[in-house]
Amino acid sequence: QVQLVESGGGLVQPGGSLRLSCAASGFAFRSYAMRWYRQAPGEERELVATITNTAGSTNYADSVKGRFTISRDNAKDMMYLRMNSLKPEDTAVYYCNVQILRVSYWGQGTQVTVSS
Repeated sequence: QVQLVESGGGLVQPGGSLRLSCAASGFAFRSYAMRWYRQAPGEERELVATITNTAGSTNYADSVKGRFTISRDNAKDMMYLRMNSLKPEDTAVYYCNVQILRVSYWGQGTQVTVSS
């Protein structure tokens, strides 16, 4: 069955960096685009970044453009999100997502807290 497992979250000071990982299994990882979402308390879930199946194209929310980098390693069924210059407003639970036909699959999420 499809499984997505995020890791790498934690507490970081403003201006710091984190690298999130998403380990995928149970589907043909290299055949699908992947996405990172985030959700802050009381806020709607926000699409952060998208990467195509071959990593030939990426897209970012305006709020993270220039600071975050999405990548993938199809040989390892892994996706990553490098987050630099973190701001308090980046605080959220970050989720790995894949859309397979009409169904969306989600990981359990990893907490990122940016605070002095």
